[in-house]
Amino acid sequence: MPYTLTVNGKKQTVDATPDTPLLWVLRDVLDLKGTKFGCGIGQCRACTVHVDGKAMPSCQIQISAVKGEITTIEGLGSGNDLHPVQQAWLETDVPQCGYCQAGQIMAAAALLKQKPHPSNQDIDTAMNGNLCRCGTYLRIRAAIVRAAAIASQSRPPASSAAIR
Repeated sequence: MPYTLTVNGKKQTVDATPDTPLLWVLRDVLDLKGTKFGCGIGQCRACTVHVDGKAMPSCQIQISAVKGEITTIEGLGSGNDLHPVQQAWLETDVPQCGYCQAGQIMAAAALLKQKPHPSNQDIDTAMNGNLCRCGTYLRIRAAIVRAAAIASQSRPPASSAAIR
């Protein structure tokens, strides 16, 4: 059955059964491989994308239920410009294996859109469902603080920049 989606700002028509998870449409039909398959049951959030700006696990959304614009990791930055979260991830050297990082970045970007200057508690709450097997949680938190600073064109407090 054909479905018309807006993915990363472009209208796309895809053919899929109604119960096909959005994750598989993105990866297998649209060839957007940045969204990762982790657990397939919405527990790890490696597959996080934005649907109308809200971070959601794409493995748990059936294509027939998708309403709104979808943004994947490939569509987060604009052109050659990195999103502040992507820039902060690089500056803070967050990834180890990197597998969960697209989902982590998408969750962090949604958080900063909602709360441009999140507290540590806000960060913990927003990132709680995103699992990292390598345990880079302290660097993830530092990168989110840094991304908030980049987005507001200021520097993070010295204490948060030192967390690695």
